[in-house]
Amino acid sequence: MNQRTPSCRLKMGNSYAGQLKSTRFEEVLHSSIEASLRSNSLVPRPVFSQLYLEAEQQLSALEGSSRIDNEEEEEEGEGGLEPSCPPNPYQTHLPPEGCCTVDGFCQAGKDLRLVSISNEPIDVPAGFLLVGAKAPGLPDHLLVCAVDKRFLPDDSGHNALLGFSGNCVGCGKKGFCYFTEFSNHINLKLTTQPKKQKHLKYYLVRNAQGALTKGPLICWKGSEFRGRPTTAGLCSSSLFPPLDISGPLAAFSGDPTPGTSPSIPTGAQPAGPASGHPPLTIATSPAVFNGKDSPKHQQLVKNKLLAVTRPSALENAVMSCVPQASLAGPASVTFPVVASGEPVSVPDNLLKICKAKPVIFKGHGNFPYLCGNLNDVVVSPLLHTCYQSSQSLSRLHEQYGAPTPQPISEEMQLLLTVYYLVQLAADQVPLMEDLEQIFLRSWRESYLMEIRQYQQAAPQPFPPTPSAVAPVSSAQLPWLAGLAASSCNDSVHVIECAYSLAEGLSEMFRLLIEGKLAKTNYVVIICACRNSAIDSCIAVTGKHQARILSESLLSPAEYQKEVTYELVTGRVDSLGAFFSTLCPEGDIDILLDKFHQESQGHISSSLTAASVTKSASLDVGGAPACTSYSLEPPHIRPFQLAVAQKLLSHVCSIADSSTQNLDLGSFEKVDFLICIPPSEVTYQQMLFHVWHSGVLLELGLEKECVSKQQVEQHVLKLDANAQTKFKSFLQNSFQNPHTLFILIHDHAHWDLVSSAVHNLCSQSGPSAGWVDRLLNCREVKEAPNIVTLHVTSFPYALQTQHTLISPYNEIHWPASHSDGMDLYPESKKYFGLSEFIESTLSGHSLPLLRYDSSFEAMVTALGKRFPHLHSAVIRTFVLVQHYAAAMMAVSGLSQMKSYTSVETLEITQNLLNAPKQCPCGHGLMVLLRVPCSPLAALAYERLAHVRARLALEQHFEIILGNPSSGLTVGKHFVKQLKQMWQNIEDAEWRPQTYLELEGLPCILIFSGMDPHGESLPRSLRYCDLRLINSSCLVRTALEQELGLAAYFVSSEGSPEKGPRSEGVESDAEKLSGTDNEDEELVTEGCPSEKRSPVKRERSCSHDSASSGLSSKASGSALGDETSAQPGGPWQGERAWSPQPCGPSEEGRAPGDKQRLRASQGPPSGVSRHSPGPAPQPDSGLKTSQRDVQVQTTSSSQLSFLGSSSSSAAPAASTPAPQAPRCSMAKACRQPPVVFLPKLVYDMVTATDSGGLPKATSLLPSHSVMWASSFRPPLSKTMTSTEQSLYYRQWTVPRPSHMDYGSRAEGRVDGFHPRRLLLSGPPQIGKTGAYLQFLSILSRMLVRLTEVDVYDEEEINIIRPGDSCSAGCCGHCVMLHTRSTELLQIHDLQEEPDWRYLQLGDPWPDLELFKKLPFDYIIHDPKYEDASLICSHHQSVKVEDRGAPRRPEDLYVRRHTARMRLSKYAAYNTYHHCEQCRQYLGFHPCYQLYESTLHAFAFSYSMLGEEVQLHFIIPKSKEHHFVFSQTGGQLESMRLPLVTDKSQEYIKSPTFTPTTGRHEHGLFNLYHAMDGASHLHVLVVKEYEMPVYKKYWPNHIMLVLPSVFNSAGVGAAHFLIKELSYHNLELERTRQEELGIKPQDIWPFIVISDDSCVMWNVVDVDGGGERSREFSWSERNVSLKYIMQHIEAAPNITHYALIGMRKWSSKTGSREVHEPFSRCHVHDFIILNVDLTQNVQYNQNRFLCDDVDFNLRVHSAGLLLCRFNRFSVMKKQIVVGGHRSFHITSKAPDCPAAVAPAQYVCAPDSKHALLAAPAQLLLEKFLQQHSRRFFPLSLQNRGHPVLSVDCYLNLGPQISVCYVSSRPHSLNISCSDFRFSGLLLYLCDSFVGASFLKKFHFLKGATLCVICQDRNSLRQTVVRLELEDQWQFRLRDEFQTANAKEDRPLFFLTGRHI
Repeated sequence: MNQRTPSCRLKMGNSYAGQLKSTRFEEVLHSSIEASLRSNSLVPRPVFSQLYLEAEQQLSALEGSSRIDNEEEEEEGEGGLEPSCPPNPYQTHLPPEGCCTVDGFCQAGKDLRLVSISNEPIDVPAGFLLVGAKAPGLPDHLLVCAVDKRFLPDDSGHNALLGFSGNCVGCGKKGFCYFTEFSNHINLKLTTQPKKQKHLKYYLVRNAQGALTKGPLICWKGSEFRGRPTTAGLCSSSLFPPLDISGPLAAFSGDPTPGTSPSIPTGAQPAGPASGHPPLTIATSPAVFNGKDSPKHQQLVKNKLLAVTRPSALENAVMSCVPQASLAGPASVTFPVVASGEPVSVPDNLLKICKAKPVIFKGHGNFPYLCGNLNDVVVSPLLHTCYQSSQSLSRLHEQYGAPTPQPISEEMQLLLTVYYLVQLAADQVPLMEDLEQIFLRSWRESYLMEIRQYQQAAPQPFPPTPSAVAPVSSAQLPWLAGLAASSCNDSVHVIECAYSLAEGLSEMFRLLIEGKLAKTNYVVIICACRNSAIDSCIAVTGKHQARILSESLLSPAEYQKEVTYELVTGRVDSLGAFFSTLCPEGDIDILLDKFHQESQGHISSSLTAASVTKSASLDVGGAPACTSYSLEPPHIRPFQLAVAQKLLSHVCSIADSSTQNLDLGSFEKVDFLICIPPSEVTYQQMLFHVWHSGVLLELGLEKECVSKQQVEQHVLKLDANAQTKFKSFLQNSFQNPHTLFILIHDHAHWDLVSSAVHNLCSQSGPSAGWVDRLLNCREVKEAPNIVTLHVTSFPYALQTQHTLISPYNEIHWPASHSDGMDLYPESKKYFGLSEFIESTLSGHSLPLLRYDSSFEAMVTALGKRFPHLHSAVIRTFVLVQHYAAAMMAVSGLSQMKSYTSVETLEITQNLLNAPKQCPCGHGLMVLLRVPCSPLAALAYERLAHVRARLALEQHFEIILGNPSSGLTVGKHFVKQLKQMWQNIEDAEWRPQTYLELEGLPCILIFSGMDPHGESLPRSLRYCDLRLINSSCLVRTALEQELGLAAYFVSSEGSPEKGPRSEGVESDAEKLSGTDNEDEELVTEGCPSEKRSPVKRERSCSHDSASSGLSSKASGSALGDETSAQPGGPWQGERAWSPQPCGPSEEGRAPGDKQRLRASQGPPSGVSRHSPGPAPQPDSGLKTSQRDVQVQTTSSSQLSFLGSSSSSAAPAASTPAPQAPRCSMAKACRQPPVVFLPKLVYDMVTATDSGGLPKATSLLPSHSVMWASSFRPPLSKTMTSTEQSLYYRQWTVPRPSHMDYGSRAEGRVDGFHPRRLLLSGPPQIGKTGAYLQFLSILSRMLVRLTEVDVYDEEEINIIRPGDSCSAGCCGHCVMLHTRSTELLQIHDLQEEPDWRYLQLGDPWPDLELFKKLPFDYIIHDPKYEDASLICSHHQSVKVEDRGAPRRPEDLYVRRHTARMRLSKYAAYNTYHHCEQCRQYLGFHPCYQLYESTLHAFAFSYSMLGEEVQLHFIIPKSKEHHFVFSQTGGQLESMRLPLVTDKSQEYIKSPTFTPTTGRHEHGLFNLYHAMDGASHLHVLVVKEYEMPVYKKYWPNHIMLVLPSVFNSAGVGAAHFLIKELSYHNLELERTRQEELGIKPQDIWPFIVISDDSCVMWNVVDVDGGGERSREFSWSERNVSLKYIMQHIEAAPNITHYALIGMRKWSSKTGSREVHEPFSRCHVHDFIILNVDLTQNVQYNQNRFLCDDVDFNLRVHSAGLLLCRFNRFSVMKKQIVVGGHRSFHITSKAPDCPAAVAPAQYVCAPDSKHALLAAPAQLLLEKFLQQHSRRFFPLSLQNRGHPVLSVDCYLNLGPQISVCYVSSRPHSLNISCSDFRFSGLLLYLCDSFVGASFLKKFHFLKGATLCVICQDRNSLRQTVVRLELEDQWQFRLRDEFQTANAKEDRPLFFLTGRHI
């Protein structure tokens, strides 16, 4: 026990990572502490340096013996001693009598708890810190203490003095020298030995509200940071990237932060040993203490949170153990030899002597501590990080499985670095990207041979290890580095150290002070003596390079603070005084005052006189017309339309994906919210774009008028007030689940700060973190009706390994040279960054991208003269001085030309002279970019002062553009804007956006660290970017600054001859379906609306009130984004309805929207009963324009109306040659001139090895970092998509990035499914594109709830009131057809019996209905081109029905109407809602897609063999069938009873034959049946069964035999009917065993087309039995209602066929007056299979099989009943059906299209054979060319063709008369007819010679006999004795053009004798 006492006694003080040299220092220690406490100096005496740890090299040998004890004594916890010391009870001293002993209070009774005194002011002496102590009695509280920071450890756990010194913050008692005494005073009440390591836990810091809060842990441990770093870190972007705000930020109000203090820049932190972990942030972070990242930083980074550093008071608590030497000058400086491990003192006045702060980059190995004048040096670990990253393995080897090669050695890395520095020019600054590429190339060259050998060699069990290539040893390194540096004229100096880097650093400081490194830009320090490992660092000492690098290490916030500090403290006064002395006549202000006095009362300058005179005349006489510049009509740019369609396509692809992340079918409308940065100008600009785009009217969000307040609800400025409006948006989205909300994040690269980071540190500004807080909140991510669209010109920060945006959801602006862009001709050329760079290479004219060499030279000279000033301050003062001198020179003080640059003088001259050249006074804008707001204010005040002194206030305006405030423009210039150019009469109008400054001569001082999306007018002539700082040298910042100058210039040639004059037919404009999901949306406004001859004219369609797709105003109105001049006010409360003329171009053209336009109200719906006129495509953009209501609007309302726009337009094409050229006209033809700093200019114009501008290889954004140095360079051939994939692979977000913790690398499911990214060049028109996208998305959603249904009036209608021209004595009625011809039909009955039916009869009366005559005439409009059927009721005299039409025109010209789907509609496969989930297969009792295949066979004599059908029956539908008990064989399909009256199900099974419509067929009858139980069977062909089963897994399918794969609809109808009758017989047999009569089994089935979408009923209100006065209305009802009504009809089993009308908007009272008709029924029929047992469908038919069957049923004496009060709507579906049959030639060299005349040929001829069924060829041929067979029948209605037992369509110009040969059949009386032809089609034995002799034919009438083969043909001629009356010739025999194996049909023609 006694032997361990010394060890225990030592542990009562500080603990260390190592050991003290000897315990004999204990007495020295305490005496030294006492002496230091009495000393007034804050710096301890040198004796204390002996108390620190030994050098790390020596400690390594002691780790094994001491580390355990040291770690044990540092164990955290309140109780228990270390295992090495047995627990001894601690005896506390009793407190003095009367003292307070309450926990949390000191003995004086003062509260010390943090929660109690956090807001109270606490007096903290200098050198003390507030820390939190943990008391055992108060585990949840911290006690506030003030402790001398010298007795606290640094971030590595080192360097804390032994002992204690603290004060009580409660009672104020000071001087506690022992922690034991102090712990008693604050009532810790410890049971163990008091140790400060255990009980002083946290630093205490103040938050943004000034409250004291718990900060980072006090790092008492340090042993884990020993040794060399071995882990590869992440490489930073360059040697001078801006501050990573993701690093440990310490911006707490009330306490200055390290690196952010104006007097101590971030980089000036002391440096120490290299950290033992890979640094995750760049060196500029203020968390770098003694060259190491804070250990707390590591801990919090692992927790994916931003670390908070120690309070700023720690910034001086460095290893300053050596007293500072007093420096009287360079000669008096002495540099003692620095021992290993000792700190290096930075000499005083280093900055003053060297004229720059040296920047030291840590390299390999350990870096010594720095102390002394740390403000004059900057230390960065970026190079060290790069070295580590370059030693990581390449993914390339892992991909190919190659052996892992050795990384580049440290020696080779350093040698390559020296080579790189040597080749840099004197004005160049090193880039980290260049060095990384050098390492990569070297590594590749070293191991390329080994990789190839491995790939080519045979597999070996142990691959050979690649050998090193000429390794460089540590001993050779200094000599080789010196040899490399020997050729650079002392630009690179190499210092070799014998023992440590401290020697080299000390030597370098000595040489700097002595002035021996004046020509040296880089100092390389190498120490190669440490056990074959090297230590190295590189110091940048060149004045130019060091200044740029040190300033670039500042973050934007620190940069602003530094500049503000210099301005506030007056450090710039010396610079101002210097400029004042430049004037040859003394102070420049004195010269200005003198000039001002001389100009009082008169104008001394001719320029001024002319300008003022002109200005005055303009004010008096009004604005004359400018003949050189005119406004352009607004229009949407073709590329914008293309991008909008791409956006729509991506949204549809999300909805179409199997993930079901977006259900477009459930949305009825679109709403949106646009989030923008907190810029007032951008906010007003966006309001204007939204207002004038008309998108609110388009989306139906507002009605006739839109006010500014309404628009503001859809634009959100992301500032402190954004949360309220955003919560309202979220609540709105939650309350409206059927509205699709588009959340648009414009300028999306701005503010990517994580909200967690912003909560900890607000250094990035008050607006930081709002994007993450709002747009990435859980509510937005989980809302199924919110789609987030990020829009940016610089998407790189959103394309990282952790991005939430899928690469498939990226939409890139199409390049002008990309494929397919010729479909989108542009009348203007976009001038962006690449075009600006190209202008520097042309050489035939002055480049548009320039730098000012004289300006740069003066800046460099002043930088050396004033090294303590930030270069931004110097550059601003120089540039302002240049502008001031230029204005003075132009005003007449010619001596000032020598004090400005040529470039600045040019700018100023053009600024002042431009208004003189235009009669309207149009001028130019000069953009002066000043990122720092204080400097911008200074520049504004100075330039305004000079302008006032020169009496130029009336000639040009100076505008200070600040993102946080609006524009301020002088009254004189506001008056000019209103009256001269924009004709605005509103007295309250003021310009609110930069676009409204169009034509105003002005200097716009544009401030703010980053542009926020502000668009500039077309009058911008000069873009002065000479003041952008080096922090812009990342790709995003650089391109963002240059994007301000992006411009649209007029293309060569007049617009009249441009590509817009003729449309180009694009794929989107070709004939497309009107099916909801299949059609490609044709967006109006496209410049290529050229229609093909066969394209269906949509003019016949009728839009519903909510539709408007046929012609949308916004399509043509979304004009140029910035071409829209928001010149007009919001009209206050006089809100007018804006013409949709939204943005198309974010660049210029503010006047493009200033033209007078007719304002448009809401979309005017056209009633389906009154079609509107057909819109005609115009000749320009081919844009379908909606019929809008024109409102006359006064000029005061339309603020954007030009005063002479109508007259100026024609005059602009022929300007007067003598008239001065308007500057605006010139500005429209060429982009602005851009001036850049020389450094940026070199960066932009230089190219890398791949031919790309060097700027593209920069780090893409401040908020990301490279994932590895081993990355391939960007390629010149990369597309935008490939660049995105590159950044997604090679960049990772920094911890401050909002995507930092989003997902693990490679997790595909980490993408947000409803998040898209739109990227495109700046100012190109992205706003107009996404506003157009909102419009077409809204139209598409409307289209999803609408369908095009056929809207055709019935044909061949008898109208009794019509007059007759044939002289028929009143017994003739007109038969109207759609071809406008008149058929005169003599009616034999004036008042038929069917007039006696009551109007309100719900069902037909059987006896009365039997008296009704059958109407043979076809009224269905789809048979308009079919042959007319004559009957005995009519004798016909007819005029021409019109010329025959081609079959392909039949579909094209059919009329449709747009109808909104009701809740009783049938749907296709794209519909899925919660109600019909179970119907579609999501049944809880069955597994998805679980179904069984059953065979069902029956015999039929006509087919000659047994027919075997297959049923696919899902498990959920098996209850509809009967299966055998043994084997489970399918026996029958259950049928109900006739007497069943249940309302819960539909009795009739529904059969739907379909082909080619697995996606678009309307098979979802759940809503149509209103949820009622029903049996629905899809009848499909065998080869289509798999695809139908895939799309409709829960539907019963009847699969036809394979022999019917090429058959038509007749075969399906035939098999349905025969199968149903066979099933009826089976059910009768089965249920007869149950005692049920056979006649009680329900005999009806439904045969429905797959395009029946909705059903309607007519409600009639009649007055009496015979009354013709009645009213009626039509409403949509469910199919269940109709079926149950029909199934409940009395005597229903007596009807063979029941049908209903086809819906038409033109339905009149005549059609619904009679409730029932006995006529043809189509499309949706209810068939009695019992009564029609002996009447069959013709299984061979393709066309008109229902007409043929109707005639067969009627001739059999059966009843056909049509319910006229019911109607069915048929959807237009352009795919599948009979159109799926294509007739092609079998010969491979023949064209695909075959004319109908080639469908038949002579037998045995060499005619080209066709691949099509013979029956289809026959029917198609007869439809088109039957006139060849029946020439007498052509247009001869009185003498029709006699058709026996069949109806074949012979074309519209030939009439037929149908007769049946069956016994007892009902036929018309043919005694009065003389037929012009006879058609015998496959006649059977019922047709005999005696039957044919009953009919009479004209002389010369023709005969056509059709049979299966030639033998049958001859037999039929003989059997029917046709040769007796008909003459035949050998050449009159024909056949269908089929091969023999396809069984062609043969037919013979003859002439009647």
